[in-house]
Amino acid sequence: MLPHKTVDEYILNSKNGIEILLVLRDIIKTTELQETIKWGVPCYTINGKNVLGLGAFKSYVGIWFFQGALLNDKAKVLKNTQDDKTKALRQWHFKSVEELDDLLILEYINEAIENQKQNKVIKPNRSKTLIIPPCLEQEFRKDAALKAAFYAFTPGKQREFAEHIMEAKLEKTKRARLNKITPLIKQNIGLNDKYRK
Repeated sequence: MLPHKTVDEYILNSKNGIEILLVLRDIIKTTELQETIKWGVPCYTINGKNVLGLGAFKSYVGIWFFQGALLNDKAKVLKNTQDDKTKALRQWHFKSVEELDDLLILEYINEAIENQKQNKVIKPNRSKTLIIPPCLEQEFRKDAALKAAFYAFTPGKQREFAEHIMEAKLEKTKRARLNKITPLIKQNIGLNDKYRK
């Protein structure tokens, strides 16, 4: 399926949770957030900064707050779905329209807007040491052009490639990932470039 170009298109093509998406969208539209599509899903911004997004999944619809870790979360509804990786992002899951409490949702959204206006953000840790996986290091010894192309990327993109390999548990999966990213590196294409605008 091609990426969606509009929020309407995203909602109408969702296999699950259309009604929940419509209600959440109506709540969000009462605020000053600007509606757009990023990464193929609805995203809401203020002053060009991401505040929240919507997504329909198999068993729930989620609203995620890009700086959700800074929210008070008085109702204890926010989840960190990747404790070992995610520092700021938090999600709120809904399985039915009956779960939607318009006023509570709006309270969370308005707090997120205020935090963004005050530039309250959790910055990603960019000081992490780059660890090159052994299989990639071996390839560098065999292929100087691959090594040069890799180090031509920004440190963040280098880290994305390295972590993509290291996150695999099995050696054969690490090797498969290495085989997948090698042509990207040589073509100067970042691992996640297709998701960036």
